[in-house]
Amino acid sequence: MTHVRTWSTGLFAAAAALSLLTACATDEGAGAEPEATSTDGADAQAEAQDESAYEAVSIEHPQGTLELDAMPETVVTFDLAALTVLDELGVEVTGVPKTNLTADLESYAGDEYLDAGTLFEPDFEAVAAAAPDLIVVAGRSAAAYPELAKIAPTVDLSNDWADFAASVKENDAKLGEIFDKEDEVAALADEFDAKASAVQAAAADAGSSLIVLTSAGEVTAYGPGSRFGFLHDALGLTPAVEDVEEATHGEAISFEFVRDADPDHLFVVDRDAAVGEGTDNAQAVLDNELVHGTTAWQEDQVTYVDPASWYIVNGGLPTLIDIADEVGAAIGADV
Repeated sequence: MTHVRTWSTGLFAAAAALSLLTACATDEGAGAEPEATSTDGADAQAEAQDESAYEAVSIEHPQGTLELDAMPETVVTFDLAALTVLDELGVEVTGVPKTNLTADLESYAGDEYLDAGTLFEPDFEAVAAAAPDLIVVAGRSAAAYPELAKIAPTVDLSNDWADFAASVKENDAKLGEIFDKEDEVAALADEFDAKASAVQAAAADAGSSLIVLTSAGEVTAYGPGSRFGFLHDALGLTPAVEDVEEATHGEAISFEFVRDADPDHLFVVDRDAAVGEGTDNAQAVLDNELVHGTTAWQEDQVTYVDPASWYIVNGGLPTLIDIADEVGAAIGADV
């Protein structure tokens, strides 16, 4: 019996000692930070790797050099062509000029997006308050570059009408480089090239073409190397008139000019419809005896193109792909 009682007493003593050690350990660790789990550590490491993986870019543009050492997260663009590209690439945009947004870009009119001004006049205070990492200008907004560049890194993606398709590809490639989307932009360029080749093949048998713009009852024409000259330069349609004056809104012409040019295909940009101004639409303006005398009218080969794509956006590979489809359909190309 004595041995039994001695063994029991020793057991209780050992248990008490173990309990005391456990309590001490608990007390010592009560105020300590818990160790990060392996998952938390992996997430932090992945985030650090993502940040360090961005390769600094240095991009030449018409008004200087853009230098970036981190992926832009807050982006304001005044160029709708660039907006179509960023939208296609899945890049989030913070601010846009909400006037003249096309139907495809109407979602950017929502309150979650900053109204950055107009296509021509930025709201400098609103842009500065947004603290952007990148601002994009082009064409209509290019004159604001010096002031915007004081706010944040700014890139001018103005296109060259004399070599329009090539400049669009080059500018879109710059966006691809900035946002690490080079492969996606290259795929868009390949898609456009394939469609352009199909249109060029059909253009050989399509006869001559003339592209005009109507605005407030007036008509202007465009030729190779002009604002809409890519119809000829990139898509290969034979111009009905070679020596059209190169100007922003084309060469003012008469209806006699259209009759004498006698295009097989007439492409029409309705500026009034594009900007929501004026009362004379393109169909009404061209519905006259002189235009009726052209082959294009008589053969029902007058195409009223999408004015938003051609006049408002007027750039970006997604838009050029749509335009190639539109022109291809008009001349029977297999696009």
